Amino acid sequence: MRAPVFRDHGVPAEVLELASLPDPGPPAPDQVLIRVLVRPIHPGDLVGVRGQSGARATGRPTRPITPGLEGMGIVEATGSPGQGPPLGARVAFFPAPGAWAEFVLAPAEFVVEIPDDVSDTTAALMLVNPLTLAMLMRAVEDALRDGRRTVVQTAAGSSIGTLVNAAAHRHGLRLINLVRDPAGAQRLRARFPQTPVVTTSDQDWPDQVRAAADGDVPVVLDAVGGELTADLVALLADGGTLISYGQLGTGSTAREALPLTRRELTLRGVSVGRWALLPPEQRAEDLAFATQLARTRPELFAVAATYDLGDLAAALDHVARPGKDGTVLLTNPIPE
Repeated sequence: MRAPVFRDHGVPAEVLELASLPDPGPPAPDQVLIRVLVRPIHPGDLVGVRGQSGARATGRPTRPITPGLEGMGIVEATGSPGQGPPLGARVAFFPAPGAWAEFVLAPAEFVVEIPDDVSDTTAALMLVNPLTLAMLMRAVEDALRDGRRTVVQTAAGSSIGTLVNAAAHRHGLRLINLVRDPAGAQRLRARFPQTPVVTTSDQDWPDQVRAAADGDVPVVLDAVGGELTADLVALLADGGTLISYGQLGTGSTAREALPLTRRELTLRGVSVGRWALLPPEQRAEDLAFATQLARTRPELFAVAATYDLGDLAAALDHVARPGKDGTVLLTNPIPE
C-alpha cells in the first residue's frame, strides 16, 4: 500500500515521502480494517511530523511513521463479525494512527457509519474538528463563572474558528474574533457580519479588543500561542482563563513572565487527543453531535483542495499557503 512516512522529525515538506508498505494484517477482535479514501491534513498532524509536543521536541523515530488520525473510507474486514459497521460500509474514524495510508486498522469503538446524505469530503472532516469544538465549549462553560459571556478567540478564520463562530450564538457567547491580516478579517466579516473582528497586525489591536468587549475579557480561546501569549493574557480580567488548544504561532512566552498568581489567572489546555479517554456516554453524545453537524451544516466543513497521495508535495505546499480557506485533503480512488 502507499503511505506517506517520515523517518526523522523536521519540516514536513522535507522529511515526508511516499513509501510502499505492506498492507496491515487482519483486524484483531474489536478492530476494523478500512480502505481509506479521504483524509485531512490537520495542523496537529504536522506538529507531530515536526517533533513538537508542547514546548518539547520528541525523540527521533525508531521506525518510519505514517501521520494522521482521521479519515473516511470503506470497511474491508472486521475482527468481530456481526459487530460494528458491515463490510462495504462507508465510515468515518478517529483516532486511528496512520490514517494517511491507503489502509488502516481502527478500533471499532472509534468508527462511525456515514449517513447517506453526507459526502465523502465532509465525512473525512466530521470528527476531529467537531469533537474539538465540543471539548472547547465545555471548557468555556467551566471558565465562565461570573455571568459575563465574552470570549475572544485567535485563529478565528481557521476550520475550528469557523465552528466556534457558528456555535457562539447557540451557546449565548459574545464572541470577538482575532485574525492576522486585513484579508482574513474581510473574509470573516462577510461570513459572520454580526461578530467583531480585530486584526493583530494593527498596532493597537489590544485596545480594539477591549473596546469591543467593554473592558477585560473572562476567557480567551487560543490556537496560536508562542509570543502572542503575553498579549492575550493581558486581555484577561482578574480570575480569567486562557484556553489553549493549538500552537500555530512562533516564538515562546516564559510562564514566569505571566502574572498568573497575582491576578489568579488560569491557563488550561484542551486536546482532542484526549477525547478517547472520556467516558463512553460523553463520547457517544459527542459523536451524535458531530454527525448531526455534518448532516445539517456541511458548509462549515470547507475544503481548500484535494490531492492524490501521489501529489503529497503539492498538498503540503498548499497547506502552507497564507490565506488558505479550508482544509487540504489527501485522496485515493477505489480501484476498479
